[in-house]
Amino acid sequence: MKFNNFARFENNFSLKNKMEKLLLLGDESIAQGALDAGISGVYAYPGTPSTEITEYIQNSKQTENVKVRSQWSANEKTAMETALGMSYAGKRALVCMKHVGLNVAADPFINSSITGANGGLVVVSADDPSMHSSQNEQDSRFYGKFAQIPIMEPSNQQEAYEMTRYAFELSEKMGTPVLMRVTTRLSHSRSIVTCSKPKSQNELHLPSSLKQYILLPVNAKKQYNDLLGKQVHFEEEAARSGFNVMIDGEDNRLGIITCGLAYNYLAENFTDFKVPFPVLKISQYPVPVKMMKKLVDHVEEVLVLEEGYPLIEELLRGMLNEGKKIKGRLDGSLPRAGELNPKLVAKALGIEANEGFDLPDVLVGRSPLLCDGCSHTDSFLALNEVMKKYSAGRVFSDIGCYTLSALPPLESINSCVDMGASITMAIGAADAGLVPAVAAIGDSTFTHSGITGLLDAVNNNSPITVLILDNSTTAMTGGQHSAAFNRLDDIVRGVGVDPDHIHVIKPLRRLHEENVNIIEKEVGYEGVSVIIARRECVQTLARRMKLKALEKKKAREVEA
Repeated sequence: MKFNNFARFENNFSLKNKMEKLLLLGDESIAQGALDAGISGVYAYPGTPSTEITEYIQNSKQTENVKVRSQWSANEKTAMETALGMSYAGKRALVCMKHVGLNVAADPFINSSITGANGGLVVVSADDPSMHSSQNEQDSRFYGKFAQIPIMEPSNQQEAYEMTRYAFELSEKMGTPVLMRVTTRLSHSRSIVTCSKPKSQNELHLPSSLKQYILLPVNAKKQYNDLLGKQVHFEEEAARSGFNVMIDGEDNRLGIITCGLAYNYLAENFTDFKVPFPVLKISQYPVPVKMMKKLVDHVEEVLVLEEGYPLIEELLRGMLNEGKKIKGRLDGSLPRAGELNPKLVAKALGIEANEGFDLPDVLVGRSPLLCDGCSHTDSFLALNEVMKKYSAGRVFSDIGCYTLSALPPLESINSCVDMGASITMAIGAADAGLVPAVAAIGDSTFTHSGITGLLDAVNNNSPITVLILDNSTTAMTGGQHSAAFNRLDDIVRGVGVDPDHIHVIKPLRRLHEENVNIIEKEVGYEGVSVIIARRECVQTLARRMKLKALEKKKAREVEA
């Protein structure tokens, strides 16, 4: 069987105007690719491992020179909708989030496949297999398949750059959003990337039909049928773009299908990355059924290597099984959960794996801790003292640095499910008779998804206390701007909480007794109360003070 040689593969799109070389993270490669594709805006909510995409764009001189709009949105849904509005106006827009953020953005994301795109619209979802900093390890490819739009999955930083540029071209060519799925290891590893000549931004131009974005049934039905009609074109484009590649191999006992980053885990097991088996490298979806069939027909059995869920493996078993053995995550050849790595792939291949070395006993695993001097520590010490008089299991928490209060030495909280769930779970628990119930939520998480829960609490007059941990930033992801900054008090009053039961405290050890008294009073109140524990994050404070000192030093040097 003869396939295309992958040895020096570069798709046609990438051969034009090669120029500057940069050392970039995978996230930064996407960001640079978007800038060079001529984006007019990027919209995102920070979430590991996607955060560096937006930060790179925000800090780029190129952004300043061509006036790219860069915004941290209140949440992923608002980011997706804002980007859709920019696409409506004919400009190219990038929207970035982590995989669980795509759940928040799902409503506009799924519907955008039916509205279509006017200006290029690319959605980046960064998945986190092995749950390094996430609640689950869901696979965003299923969202792309659900929405029936093209999906790009780069295997290295160069591809990430080129695919991003290509994705905007594809979006406008097909009139559809494009999903780019990356994973933690690609997002946070570096490589040399060769960049191409930047494109100019699109001129403002509205859709040819001003009814395109009106999803009344009469329009939506027609446009959904249009989307279905595009599927064959998506498949044809995936087959000819060059991102899906058949690589020849001499040993037809086994055929290997790799998806995105998994190709690297395979290649690293062989000298000079020369795999002896035929390989189908998939980096663009819809899945290339004809290419898969060609591989399956010429080998005795198939091994599927994919990060995340067994999407390809399940399709193979349903479509092209033909009695041949299919190995992967479903049959136990690879673990069902977690990241892949070269060692796991070697075991699946039945070849000797590099076992590495055992860690010495002196290296003891340690749980993560809140930073020394963190305001959250003082907040939870006060809360812990108040809750001693009640039975355990009454504090519902949320997603942020403060989630670490679940661990010793604090052990303060009893839940962490999704953004904003602390307040609504406390409402439900109180409705069930668990009174008092407390919700602990950060300032950025509150404006992300907590406001509506607080409104429910006010409307229900729920006997809950909401502790808003206001450190004036989105600290867990590196100190990005918080949409709640200088607005929390007004928002809480505006939602309808009784002003007599809104308190602002300063979480400091010397104010411990005062804070305990306020929390104790409000936890005992049979209605909605809100306590805002406000003190700046120690990390952003340190950076701010350092910057201030540098500015003073420069000013003195100028005067001298």
